[in-house]
Amino acid sequence: MADTATTASAAAASAANTSTDAPPFQLGKPRFQQTSFYGRFRHFLDIIDPRTLFVTERRLREAVQLLEDYKHGTLRPGVTNEQLWSAQKIKQAILHPDTNEKIFMPFRMSGYIPFGTPIVVGLLLPNQTLASTVFWQWLNQSHNACVNYANRNATKPSPASKFIQGYLGAVISAVSIAVGLNVLVQKANKFTPATRLLVQRFVPFPAVASANICNVVLMRYGELEEGIDVLDGDGNLVGSSKIAARHALLETALTRVVLPMPILVLPPIIMSMLEKTALLQARPRLLLPVQSLVCLAAFGLALPLAISLFPQMSEIETSQLEPEIARATSSRTVVYNKGL
Repeated sequence: MADTATTASAAAASAANTSTDAPPFQLGKPRFQQTSFYGRFRHFLDIIDPRTLFVTERRLREAVQLLEDYKHGTLRPGVTNEQLWSAQKIKQAILHPDTNEKIFMPFRMSGYIPFGTPIVVGLLLPNQTLASTVFWQWLNQSHNACVNYANRNATKPSPASKFIQGYLGAVISAVSIAVGLNVLVQKANKFTPATRLLVQRFVPFPAVASANICNVVLMRYGELEEGIDVLDGDGNLVGSSKIAARHALLETALTRVVLPMPILVLPPIIMSMLEKTALLQARPRLLLPVQSLVCLAAFGLALPLAISLFPQMSEIETSQLEPEIARATSSRTVVYNKGL
Protein backbone atom coordinates (compact mmCIF):
# COMPACT_ATOMS: atom_id res chain seq x y z
CA MET A 1 0.00 0.00 0.00
CA ALA A 2 2.82 2.38 0.92
CA ASP A 3 4.63 1.56 -2.32
CA THR A 4 1.50 2.32 -4.35
CA ALA A 5 1.02 5.66 -2.58
CA THR A 6 4.68 6.55 -3.14
CA THR A 7 4.60 5.75 -6.85
CA ALA A 8 1.33 7.65 -7.32
CA SER A 9 2.81 10.67 -5.55
CA ALA A 10 5.87 10.52 -7.77
CA ALA A 11 3.65 10.30 -10.85
CA ALA A 12 1.63 13.27 -9.66
CA ALA A 13 4.78 15.32 -9.15
CA SER A 14 5.95 14.39 -12.64
CA ALA A 15 2.64 15.45 -14.17
CA ALA A 16 2.54 18.66 -12.14
CA ASN A 17 5.91 19.69 -13.50
CA THR A 18 4.65 19.45 -17.07
CA SER A 19 1.36 21.33 -16.77
CA THR A 20 0.19 24.46 -15.03
CA ASP A 21 -3.14 24.88 -16.88
CA ALA A 22 -5.03 22.17 -15.00
CA PRO A 23 -5.24 21.43 -11.26
CA PRO A 24 -2.99 18.66 -9.90
CA PHE A 25 -4.41 15.29 -10.91
CA GLN A 26 -5.98 13.07 -8.24
CA LEU A 27 -6.89 9.53 -9.24
CA GLY A 28 -10.58 8.81 -8.67
CA LYS A 29 -11.31 12.33 -7.39
CA PRO A 30 -13.43 15.06 -9.06
CA ARG A 31 -11.51 17.69 -11.00
CA PHE A 32 -13.61 20.54 -9.57
CA GLN A 33 -14.35 21.42 -5.94
CA GLN A 34 -17.61 19.84 -4.74
CA THR A 35 -18.22 22.30 -1.92
CA SER A 36 -19.70 24.96 -4.23
CA PHE A 37 -22.63 24.76 -6.64
CA TYR A 38 -20.43 26.03 -9.50
CA GLY A 39 -17.83 23.32 -8.85
CA ARG A 40 -20.51 20.61 -8.85
CA PHE A 41 -22.02 22.11 -12.03
CA ARG A 42 -18.64 21.95 -13.83
CA HIS A 43 -18.15 18.39 -12.56
CA PHE A 44 -21.50 17.16 -13.90
CA LEU A 45 -20.99 18.96 -17.21
CA ASP A 46 -17.99 16.67 -17.65
CA ILE A 47 -20.03 13.59 -16.70
CA ILE A 48 -22.83 14.28 -19.23
CA ASP A 49 -20.52 15.50 -22.02
CA PRO A 50 -21.96 13.76 -25.15
CA ARG A 51 -18.60 13.98 -26.94
CA THR A 52 -17.47 10.94 -24.95
CA LEU A 53 -20.02 8.88 -26.92
CA PHE A 54 -17.70 9.14 -29.93
CA VAL A 55 -14.54 7.91 -28.19
CA THR A 56 -13.01 5.02 -30.10
CA GLU A 57 -12.06 1.67 -28.59
CA ARG A 58 -8.40 2.49 -29.13
CA ARG A 59 -8.71 5.85 -27.34
CA LEU A 60 -10.47 4.15 -24.43
CA ARG A 61 -7.66 1.59 -24.07
CA GLU A 62 -5.07 4.39 -24.16
CA ALA A 63 -6.94 6.30 -21.44
CA VAL A 64 -7.21 3.23 -19.20
CA GLN A 65 -3.52 2.42 -19.71
CA LEU A 66 -2.49 6.01 -18.92
CA LEU A 67 -4.35 5.84 -15.59
CA GLU A 68 -2.76 2.47 -14.81
CA ASP A 69 0.68 3.93 -15.52
CA TYR A 70 -0.09 6.83 -13.18
CA LYS A 71 -1.27 4.46 -10.47
CA HIS A 72 1.93 2.41 -10.65
CA GLY A 73 4.26 5.39 -11.08
CA THR A 74 5.36 4.46 -14.60
CA LEU A 75 4.12 7.53 -16.49
CA ARG A 76 6.11 8.40 -19.58
CA PRO A 77 7.84 11.82 -19.50
CA GLY A 78 5.78 14.79 -20.69
CA VAL A 79 2.31 13.61 -19.62
CA THR A 80 0.30 16.61 -18.39
CA ASN A 81 -2.37 16.96 -15.74
CA GLU A 82 -4.82 17.87 -18.52
CA GLN A 83 -4.14 14.55 -20.26
CA LEU A 84 -4.69 12.65 -17.02
CA TRP A 85 -7.98 14.44 -16.27
CA SER A 86 -9.11 13.78 -19.84
CA ALA A 87 -8.23 10.08 -19.54
CA GLN A 88 -10.17 9.78 -16.28
CA LYS A 89 -13.16 11.57 -17.82
CA ILE A 90 -13.21 9.09 -20.71
CA LYS A 91 -12.92 6.04 -18.46
CA GLN A 92 -15.62 7.21 -16.05
CA ALA A 93 -17.99 8.06 -18.92
CA ILE A 94 -17.76 4.65 -20.59
CA LEU A 95 -16.85 2.00 -18.01
CA HIS A 96 -18.87 1.04 -14.93
CA PRO A 97 -16.78 1.94 -11.84
CA ASP A 98 -17.54 -1.35 -10.03
CA THR A 99 -17.51 -3.92 -12.87
CA ASN A 100 -15.17 -2.12 -15.35
CA GLU A 101 -17.54 -3.23 -18.12
CA LYS A 102 -18.69 -0.91 -20.90
CA ILE A 103 -22.08 0.69 -20.31
CA PHE A 104 -24.45 0.44 -23.29
CA MET A 105 -24.29 3.81 -25.06
CA PRO A 106 -27.98 4.93 -24.66
CA PHE A 107 -27.80 4.23 -20.91
CA ARG A 108 -24.63 6.19 -20.13
CA MET A 109 -25.02 9.52 -18.33
CA SER A 110 -23.37 11.13 -21.36
CA GLY A 111 -26.12 9.64 -23.54
CA TYR A 112 -28.99 10.72 -21.30
CA ILE A 113 -29.66 13.99 -23.15
CA PRO A 114 -29.19 12.90 -26.80
CA PHE A 115 -31.20 9.68 -26.33
CA GLY A 116 -33.72 11.20 -23.92
CA THR A 117 -34.59 14.31 -25.95
CA PRO A 118 -36.73 12.44 -28.56
CA ILE A 119 -38.76 10.99 -25.67
CA VAL A 120 -39.27 14.47 -24.18
CA VAL A 121 -40.45 15.72 -27.60
CA GLY A 122 -42.92 12.82 -27.70
CA LEU A 123 -44.20 13.58 -24.21
CA LEU A 124 -44.91 17.19 -25.21
CA LEU A 125 -46.63 16.52 -28.53
CA PRO A 126 -49.99 18.34 -28.72
CA ASN A 127 -53.35 16.58 -29.11
CA GLN A 128 -52.20 13.36 -27.46
CA THR A 129 -54.49 10.32 -27.67
CA LEU A 130 -54.89 7.86 -24.81
CA ALA A 131 -52.62 5.37 -26.59
CA SER A 132 -49.89 7.93 -27.32
CA THR A 133 -49.98 9.22 -23.72
CA VAL A 134 -49.52 5.69 -22.36
CA PHE A 135 -46.80 4.91 -24.91
CA TRP A 136 -44.62 7.98 -24.25
CA GLN A 137 -44.95 7.73 -20.45
CA TRP A 138 -44.04 4.03 -20.61
CA LEU A 139 -41.06 4.71 -22.91
CA ASN A 140 -39.81 7.53 -20.67
CA GLN A 141 -39.93 5.42 -17.50
CA SER A 142 -38.38 2.44 -19.32
CA HIS A 143 -35.45 4.62 -20.43
CA ASN A 144 -35.05 6.01 -16.89
CA ALA A 145 -35.10 2.49 -15.41
CA CYS A 146 -32.42 1.29 -17.84
CA VAL A 147 -30.20 4.30 -17.03
CA ASN A 148 -30.66 3.70 -13.29
CA TYR A 149 -29.82 0.00 -13.63
CA ALA A 150 -26.82 0.54 -15.91
CA ASN A 151 -25.33 3.07 -13.45
CA ARG A 152 -26.30 1.24 -10.25
CA ASN A 153 -23.99 0.55 -7.31
CA ALA A 154 -22.74 -2.94 -8.15
CA THR A 155 -20.50 -3.46 -5.10
CA LYS A 156 -23.26 -5.42 -3.36
CA PRO A 157 -25.59 -7.91 -5.08
CA SER A 158 -29.12 -6.55 -5.37
CA PRO A 159 -32.17 -8.67 -6.27
CA ALA A 160 -33.67 -7.99 -9.68
CA SER A 161 -37.06 -7.85 -7.99
CA LYS A 162 -36.14 -4.48 -6.44
CA PHE A 163 -35.52 -2.91 -9.86
CA ILE A 164 -38.67 -4.50 -11.32
CA GLN A 165 -40.71 -3.19 -8.39
CA GLY A 166 -39.36 0.34 -8.87
CA TYR A 167 -39.90 0.17 -12.63
CA LEU A 168 -43.50 -1.04 -12.39
CA GLY A 169 -44.32 1.52 -9.68
CA ALA A 170 -42.93 4.36 -11.80
CA VAL A 171 -44.75 3.25 -14.96
CA ILE A 172 -48.09 2.74 -13.19
CA SER A 173 -47.94 6.09 -11.37
CA ALA A 174 -46.83 8.03 -14.48
CA VAL A 175 -49.46 6.51 -16.77
CA SER A 176 -52.26 6.79 -14.17
CA ILE A 177 -51.61 10.47 -13.43
CA ALA A 178 -51.09 11.43 -17.09
CA VAL A 179 -54.25 9.65 -18.27
CA GLY A 180 -56.27 10.91 -15.28
CA LEU A 181 -55.26 14.53 -15.81
CA ASN A 182 -55.93 14.33 -19.55
CA VAL A 183 -59.44 13.01 -18.88
CA LEU A 184 -60.09 15.80 -16.37
CA VAL A 185 -58.92 18.45 -18.83
CA GLN A 186 -61.10 17.01 -21.60
CA LYS A 187 -64.15 17.13 -19.30
CA ALA A 188 -63.48 20.69 -18.16
CA ASN A 189 -66.23 22.60 -19.99
CA LYS A 190 -64.98 25.99 -18.77
CA PHE A 191 -61.86 25.77 -20.92
CA THR A 192 -61.78 27.08 -24.47
CA PRO A 193 -60.18 24.69 -27.02
CA ALA A 194 -57.00 26.81 -27.04
CA THR A 195 -56.79 26.84 -23.23
CA ARG A 196 -57.47 23.10 -23.07
CA LEU A 197 -54.62 22.42 -25.51
CA LEU A 198 -52.24 24.62 -23.49
CA VAL A 199 -53.16 22.94 -20.17
CA GLN A 200 -52.74 19.48 -21.71
CA ARG A 201 -49.16 20.35 -22.60
CA PHE A 202 -48.31 20.67 -18.88
CA VAL A 203 -49.76 17.25 -17.96
CA PRO A 204 -46.45 15.35 -18.46
CA PHE A 205 -44.68 17.26 -15.65
CA PRO A 206 -46.78 16.12 -12.64
CA ALA A 207 -46.91 12.61 -14.11
CA VAL A 208 -43.13 12.33 -14.56
CA ALA A 209 -42.28 14.09 -11.25
CA SER A 210 -44.56 11.79 -9.21
CA ALA A 211 -43.22 8.74 -11.04
CA ASN A 212 -39.65 9.81 -10.25
CA ILE A 213 -40.48 10.10 -6.53
CA CYS A 214 -42.23 6.72 -6.61
CA ASN A 215 -39.21 5.15 -8.31
CA VAL A 216 -36.76 6.55 -5.73
CA VAL A 217 -38.85 5.40 -2.76
CA LEU A 218 -39.51 1.89 -4.12
CA MET A 219 -35.91 1.33 -5.29
CA ARG A 220 -34.28 2.60 -2.09
CA TYR A 221 -36.86 1.75 0.56
CA GLY A 222 -34.43 -0.72 2.13
CA GLU A 223 -32.12 2.16 3.05
CA LEU A 224 -34.82 3.61 5.31
CA GLU A 225 -35.03 0.30 7.18
CA GLU A 226 -31.33 -0.55 7.34
CA GLY A 227 -29.71 2.91 7.18
CA ILE A 228 -26.76 4.07 5.08
CA ASP A 229 -23.06 4.33 5.92
CA VAL A 230 -21.80 7.60 7.39
CA LEU A 231 -18.08 8.49 7.33
CA ASP A 232 -15.91 10.86 9.35
CA GLY A 233 -13.58 13.48 7.86
CA ASP A 234 -10.85 10.90 7.27
CA GLY A 235 -13.16 8.55 5.38
CA ASN A 236 -13.51 6.08 8.26
CA LEU A 237 -16.83 4.28 8.67
CA VAL A 238 -18.67 5.58 11.75
CA GLY A 239 -21.84 3.52 11.49
CA SER A 240 -25.15 3.09 9.69
CA SER A 241 -27.79 5.79 10.08
CA LYS A 242 -31.51 5.68 9.23
CA ILE A 243 -31.75 9.46 9.73
CA ALA A 244 -29.00 10.04 7.13
CA ALA A 245 -30.91 7.67 4.82
CA ARG A 246 -34.02 9.87 5.13
CA HIS A 247 -31.96 12.96 4.28
CA ALA A 248 -30.40 11.17 1.29
CA LEU A 249 -33.76 10.07 -0.09
CA LEU A 250 -35.29 13.51 0.44
CA GLU A 251 -32.42 15.21 -1.42
CA THR A 252 -32.57 12.66 -4.25
CA ALA A 253 -36.37 12.95 -4.53
CA LEU A 254 -36.13 16.76 -4.64
CA THR A 255 -33.54 16.51 -7.41
CA ARG A 256 -35.83 14.18 -9.37
CA VAL A 257 -38.70 16.71 -9.06
CA VAL A 258 -36.56 19.70 -10.10
CA LEU A 259 -35.02 17.84 -13.07
CA PRO A 260 -38.17 17.50 -15.23
CA MET A 261 -39.45 20.96 -14.29
CA PRO A 262 -37.51 23.03 -16.90
CA ILE A 263 -37.65 20.15 -19.41
CA LEU A 264 -41.44 19.72 -19.34
CA VAL A 265 -42.58 23.23 -18.30
CA LEU A 266 -40.39 25.64 -20.28
CA PRO A 267 -40.89 24.12 -23.79
CA PRO A 268 -44.72 24.38 -23.68
CA ILE A 269 -44.46 28.04 -22.62
CA ILE A 270 -41.85 28.84 -25.29
CA MET A 271 -43.69 26.91 -28.02
CA SER A 272 -47.02 28.62 -27.22
CA MET A 273 -45.31 31.92 -28.00
CA LEU A 274 -43.34 30.71 -31.03
CA GLU A 275 -46.43 29.16 -32.63
CA LYS A 276 -47.93 32.65 -32.91
CA THR A 277 -45.03 33.95 -35.00
CA ALA A 278 -45.57 34.53 -38.70
CA LEU A 279 -42.77 32.10 -39.62
CA LEU A 280 -44.28 29.05 -37.92
CA GLN A 281 -47.83 29.94 -38.91
CA ALA A 282 -46.73 30.10 -42.53
CA ARG A 283 -44.57 26.95 -42.24
CA PRO A 284 -46.27 24.51 -39.81
CA ARG A 285 -43.83 21.76 -40.86
CA LEU A 286 -41.14 23.57 -38.86
CA LEU A 287 -43.08 23.10 -35.58
CA LEU A 288 -41.61 19.67 -34.77
CA PRO A 289 -37.95 20.58 -35.55
CA VAL A 290 -38.28 23.83 -33.55
CA GLN A 291 -39.88 22.01 -30.62
CA SER A 292 -37.08 19.43 -30.73
CA LEU A 293 -34.42 22.16 -30.52
CA VAL A 294 -36.26 23.86 -27.64
CA CYS A 295 -36.51 20.54 -25.74
CA LEU A 296 -32.83 19.78 -26.38
CA ALA A 297 -31.79 23.19 -25.00
CA ALA A 298 -34.04 22.81 -21.94
CA PHE A 299 -32.79 19.27 -21.29
CA GLY A 300 -29.14 20.29 -21.65
CA LEU A 301 -29.59 23.09 -19.13
CA ALA A 302 -31.81 21.28 -16.64
CA LEU A 303 -29.83 18.06 -16.16
CA PRO A 304 -26.54 19.50 -14.84
CA LEU A 305 -28.40 22.17 -12.82
CA ALA A 306 -30.65 19.62 -11.09
CA ILE A 307 -27.98 17.07 -10.20
CA SER A 308 -25.71 19.88 -8.94
CA LEU A 309 -28.19 21.01 -6.27
CA PHE A 310 -26.65 18.80 -3.57
CA PRO A 311 -23.12 17.40 -3.19
CA GLN A 312 -22.72 13.71 -4.02
CA MET A 313 -21.19 13.33 -0.55
CA SER A 314 -23.52 15.32 1.71
CA GLU A 315 -22.55 16.54 5.17
CA ILE A 316 -24.68 16.37 8.34
CA GLU A 317 -24.00 17.22 11.99
CA THR A 318 -23.68 14.21 14.30
CA SER A 319 -26.04 15.92 16.78
CA GLN A 320 -28.85 15.38 14.24
CA LEU A 321 -28.19 11.63 13.99
CA GLU A 322 -28.80 8.67 16.28
CA PRO A 323 -27.11 8.87 19.73
CA GLU A 324 -24.95 5.82 18.98
CA ILE A 325 -23.55 7.56 15.88
CA ALA A 326 -22.71 10.71 17.86
CA ARG A 327 -20.94 8.61 20.52
CA ALA A 328 -18.94 6.65 17.94
CA THR A 329 -16.94 9.64 16.65
CA SER A 330 -15.36 12.85 17.88
CA SER A 331 -16.14 14.60 14.57
CA ARG A 332 -18.78 17.32 14.68
CA THR A 333 -20.01 16.34 11.21
CA VAL A 334 -20.09 13.18 9.10
CA VAL A 335 -20.71 12.61 5.39
CA TYR A 336 -22.88 10.18 3.44
CA ASN A 337 -23.36 9.27 -0.23
CA LYS A 338 -26.80 10.57 -1.23
CA GLY A 339 -26.87 8.80 -4.60
CA LEU A 340 -28.12 10.31 -7.87
